Amino acid sequence: VGVSGGAASGKKQVSNLVKEAVVHKVSGSLLYQNVSIAILSQEDFHRSLSEEEHAKAVRGAFNFDHPDAFDFDLLENVLLRLLKGERVEIPRWDFSSHKRIEAQTVVEKPDVVIISGILMLYKSRIRQLLSLKVFVDLDSDDRLARQVIRDSTQRYNNSLNDILRFYMRYVKPSFEEFVLPTKKFADLIIPRGETNAKAIDVLAQHIVDLILAR
Repeated sequence: VGVSGGAASGKKQVSNLVKEAVVHKVSGSLLYQNVSIAILSQEDFHRSLSEEEHAKAVRGAFNFDHPDAFDFDLLENVLLRLLKGERVEIPRWDFSSHKRIEAQTVVEKPDVVIISGILMLYKSRIRQLLSLKVFVDLDSDDRLARQVIRDSTQRYNNSLNDILRFYMRYVKPSFEEFVLPTKKFADLIIPRGETNAKAIDVLAQHIVDLILAR
């Protein structure tokens, strides 16, 4: 399941809520009581930056929301291996060094993989590997407010001026050019993000139906 949407739209929250709902629904089934669900992030598929690019990133002059910032070859390889039922070691990307670190996330043959990211629906070759394509649609003001809170406290400890400057220079233009156009590829659009309980329940039930039909 690929979950896309703008930065700070609630993609990870939606993914986690869907996982909880699927586990709850499946637990009541006599046919399939144990289900393994892996939650992954496209952020870990950012490519490692060169020294020059890292210097730009430190100055707030590198666009992490551009398709060129991601390693789609690695993402495709991981998804293909997961579809084959293989054990996969997924790199972790560090926001401080802007590189992949030695620590990895190990995924052991899950029944369901939910992977979220702003550009999960951008590449055709990635979309073809997804059983379900989801777009989390949150108002731009709400996304900006969330990004200010996240980047000033949880991730970078940046100043409000830096966050707004980065948003206007990179995040907003990239959303309009690369992310929003992929909305048309979604099988399900979730307005209002993780607060849309009905849409999350519909998505969870569809995943359960796919599991039980195997």
